[in-house]
Amino acid sequence: MLPGLTVKDGFMRHPFDEVNGVRTSGLISGRHLSSGHRHDRHNTAYYAVAPSIFREMIARWRRSRPQAPLDAYSFVDFGAGMGRAVLLASEYPFRQTVGVELNPTLARIARKNTTLWRVAGREKSPMRIECRDALEYSFPEGPCVAFLFNPFGALVLRRLLDAVSQSFAGREGLFDLLYVNYEQEHVLEMQKGFSRLFIGQVRRSMTDAIADHKILANQPDGEYAACNYEDCSIWRWTGKA
Repeated sequence: MLPGLTVKDGFMRHPFDEVNGVRTSGLISGRHLSSGHRHDRHNTAYYAVAPSIFREMIARWRRSRPQAPLDAYSFVDFGAGMGRAVLLASEYPFRQTVGVELNPTLARIARKNTTLWRVAGREKSPMRIECRDALEYSFPEGPCVAFLFNPFGALVLRRLLDAVSQSFAGREGLFDLLYVNYEQEHVLEMQKGFSRLFIGQVRRSMTDAIADHKILANQPDGEYAACNYEDCSIWRWTGKA
């Protein structure tokens, strides 16, 4: 078990897991997410996004007038962890839903979760989990919407955005980015070719706020804290300076 996933580490299940019979709960600090990869030191932490935050971000993105129908988009979660965002995204009719996770233990759990979700009949778009570094991911053809819940530091984000710029050159408007807990927002602000569509606080539902406060207050180290909202932004690749 990774540190943060046992009761002695303060582990508590989120209502999302209790209701749906999956395993996405737990808080794992970045220093405990070693996989032997050179980018391990850029990991932030694992903590799954609040379902209410995720759904509101999807709603805000859809109101931003994406350049193609929803079912034409591939959804990609970078730093997918145990796959909660992938499960939630699969409830929408995306072309495909992909989770990219560097840590093999988290990726293995995420794959089990996708199987349980599929068996329960919750899947509206095909899911898969890829255990690889975000910078080694090959973007699919067609439009893409990516999701980040502050998974890594500035260096990796900068290189990921460079890869987006190359992959979507000539496909302006067909890559969007949903960024939750935007600690590296300045990297996007400095990156040429991206236009911000939204920035602001997105509030948790009462259920999620109570759960997240209780879970984080139970951590023995008191390393992280919860509030009733997440700082969020939405960006679109336009190719323009």
